[in-house]
Amino acid sequence: MKIERVAVIGAGTMGNGIAHVCALGGLAVSLVDAHAGALDRGVATIERNLGRQIARGRITEGERGRALARIAGGRSLDAAARTDLAIEAVPEVEALKREIFAELDRVTPPGTILASNTSSISITSIAAATRRPEKVIGMHFMNPVPVMKLVEVIRGLRTGDATTAAVMDLARALGKTPVEARDFPGFVSNRILMPMINEAVFALMEGVAEAEGIDTVMKLGMNHPMGPLALADLIGLDTCLNILEVLHRELGDDRYRPCPLLRQYVAAGWLGRKSGRGFHRYAPPA
Repeated sequence: MKIERVAVIGAGTMGNGIAHVCALGGLAVSLVDAHAGALDRGVATIERNLGRQIARGRITEGERGRALARIAGGRSLDAAARTDLAIEAVPEVEALKREIFAELDRVTPPGTILASNTSSISITSIAAATRRPEKVIGMHFMNPVPVMKLVEVIRGLRTGDATTAAVMDLARALGKTPVEARDFPGFVSNRILMPMINEAVFALMEGVAEAEGIDTVMKLGMNHPMGPLALADLIGLDTCLNILEVLHRELGDDRYRPCPLLRQYVAAGWLGRKSGRGFHRYAPPA
């Protein structure tokens, strides 16, 4: 199956990054968000990030213009009605994702592949909200999408071989490296990453070291490009909490129990970079 038209549902950090990569890769993109402000911010972010790529000599001004011309905004899921692939990139709330997939199942042709950018929620469960579970798959991009090469491709229990092959081929065509994973909570990336982040938060809560010290130990001692607390701030502390709750609930193991300090920061609205404060402080968001 050749994929030429893509709809991206959600214009936030992940959604606009996915739209950016798809448009630069030559695909026609419908970027969909129910909130006009979010849609405008998403397109503005794409323009800004394409500009950065020009400044670094990675693309030309002509490539930037052609990519932007391939992106059309939409406020309704009806904008996905003529696409070959729809990629959902909304917050990590299972009920919301199932609602969106049920509607995508209604508005898109039977042959359209429905993919979720979920970082932890069961693809099998999401697929059960549709009448085409063989066409439902996980396509988990990494943040920031234009920079990071990995795409986790997650097969649900009923995902078809042809669906998997089409998504793996598309990821490669976009310059990404796809890795196939089975449908277990957190898949590979977050099953390993989130316990490390959670343990770093416990170390901070228990006064083992300050946030800067914890991150420095992991960067200089373990050769990580970014410390776990700074990475949590980049991901979003609310997203980290949601993922840990899924892991704890679905695997039933207390090693995934979210640190109380993480819950407290999320309750305070300290969500990381996007709010201007998390475990570190940042310039206030625009």
